[in-house]
Amino acid sequence: MNAALHIPTLTGHLVRLDPMTLDAVDDLVSAASEDRSTYGYTRVPATKSAMSAHVEEMLEFWASGECVPFVQVEAKTGRVVGATRFLTIRRSLPEQLPFAVEIGGTWLAASAQRSGINVEAKLLLLDYAFSAWSVGRVDIKTDARNERTREAIERLGATFEGVLRHWQPSLAVGEEGRLRDSAIFSVTDDDWPQVEVQLIARLAHHEGLRT
Repeated sequence: MNAALHIPTLTGHLVRLDPMTLDAVDDLVSAASEDRSTYGYTRVPATKSAMSAHVEEMLEFWASGECVPFVQVEAKTGRVVGATRFLTIRRSLPEQLPFAVEIGGTWLAASAQRSGINVEAKLLLLDYAFSAWSVGRVDIKTDARNERTREAIERLGATFEGVLRHWQPSLAVGEEGRLRDSAIFSVTDDDWPQVEVQLIARLAHHEGLRT
């Protein structure tokens, strides 16, 4: 594996992003077992066997340089609340740092949604991508039908670039074998300074509500 993909734990005030391991399977199942109504367009394993297979797959992809998976941990309690990852890692040569990357595969337990955790996790990942890797852009995409997530991505400060038709297999239950349209957003290195300011301001609001 490229040494650049050995990323340390990323720590914020609300969330800690730990490199994914098989030790997290039981806690991930517990987080995924809360209200699952928001997972309509996202594949979130519901059983221990399915979660184990998913984590093993993520670790294989990590070893081959295809993604860097994280477990999202609530900083205050140490409770596992979800997962996220870097994926679509684009490099000119395998040994070089990425010039662009995607943030995706993100899900949170129902109790952790709209808590500021997602905002801070994105801030940590974006900061690492632009500061440590010096990427030129970060992609964030979702099922074009997923209005809730599209609005959340726009609130992060990402720019909507359009809909990629039949871009990838659908992750919606019952749509196995079908291709979905993906709404794609981006943050470029030119955008990042202003986006960072906006995200820090949003986090200050969330932290103020908790005091």
